[in-house]
Order: sequence, then structure tokens, then C-alpha cells
Amino acid sequence: MPTSHLTPGNLIHELASRLRRLPPSCGPVRLIGVDGHAGSGKTTFAGELAAALGGAPVLHLDDIATHEELFDWTLRLLREVIEPLGRGEAARYHPYDWTAREFGPARELPAAPVVLLEGVGAGRRLLRPWLALLLWMELPHEEAWARGRRRDGEAQSDFWAGWVHAERRHFAEDPTRPFADHVVRQCPEGYEVLPGPVETSGPDQFITHRDGPPAVC
Repeated sequence: MPTSHLTPGNLIHELASRLRRLPPSCGPVRLIGVDGHAGSGKTTFAGELAAALGGAPVLHLDDIATHEELFDWTLRLLREVIEPLGRGEAARYHPYDWTAREFGPARELPAAPVVLLEGVGAGRRLLRPWLALLLWMELPHEEAWARGRRRDGEAQSDFWAGWVHAERRHFAEDPTRPFADHVVRQCPEGYEVLPGPVETSGPDQFITHRDGPPAVC
């Protein structure tokens, strides 16, 4: 059976339907992690998946991290977001302004049936107990970082130098990919979704297993 492809108007809706059927993982919420290297396409994919879910809330970890806390934000996220959602309450967090270098006004995140958590570190070990499903954007780090540098321009070159060092250290100490349920690859049209390292075959799977590395889309 050929590998399934997700496109905005096709199987991405099947993935959305599957997410809705998952057991809640954080109170009444099905919290879905979308992790991957910076520049791997997480934000775009999460946006298309949120649309297929009828406008599911998306929490971007860029709003949680800061210049001083590129990855040391876990306890704040647990306190401000995970714990309220676990009680079935809307969360309130203060998104970080990367230009002003300060936190902005409070923003509400509803305890919706499905909430997407998108960003580098979304699948870290302290968050995985609250995730209903973990997706990994499959793009080599050097390619992802090159894409991110092109996106942000020369003005952010110093930031990127520090970021690359911090991201390398983070994934060395707390890797996400080995715990992903599925890996997602962007194709010229849509996406390809493959079983992740922890995926188990079953009769209701629409994503097929394959041997060896994924082929070019």
C-alpha cells in the first residue's frame, strides 16, 4: 500500500478526524504536540491542521520562550497552561514580544477538545505525559536551520548562532523524535505522514509502515 499523503483538502481532514477520536490527555483536552527543528515548517503545518479541525487553538512556543529562556520555560508552561487545561479551564499566558523583549498582555487559550502545541521542545519529556499524540516534522537540522536563516534575514544572524547551539544541546539532552507517534514531511503538494518510532500497526491505521528511510515525495 502506498504511503498516505496529507493535503489541505484531503487526508489532512482524516488526520483531524483521528485526533478528535483520541482519548483526552489533559483534562478534557486532546493536546497534540508538533515538534521539529527550527525552520522545519511546524507553524505552517499546525495552522493547516488547526483549520482542518475547525479552528482549533494553537499555542506557539515562540510565545512562551524568551531571549533568556530559549528552553527553560517548562515550569511556566505547566503552571500557566497545562494545569488550567487539566482542570478544564481556559489558560491565560503572556506571549513574549521578541522585539520589545518583554511579555505582552494576557492571552486566553480555551480548553477546546483539541489544542495544538507547536514549537521546538513541544515533545520534551516533561510535557509528553499530557500529550495525546506527538508529531515530528521530518527535516534535517541543517536544512531546517538554513531555511530559518533565509526567512529571518541577516539581521537575525547573531540570534541564530546562539539558537543553533541551544537547540543542539536541547535535543542532545531531551530528544523528541524517538518518542514521536508520526513523522511529517512536507512535499511539493501537501504532506506525507509516516509512522514514528513509537507507532504501532493496527487495522484502523491510514498511515502505512515502510522499511528504511522515507523516499523523496
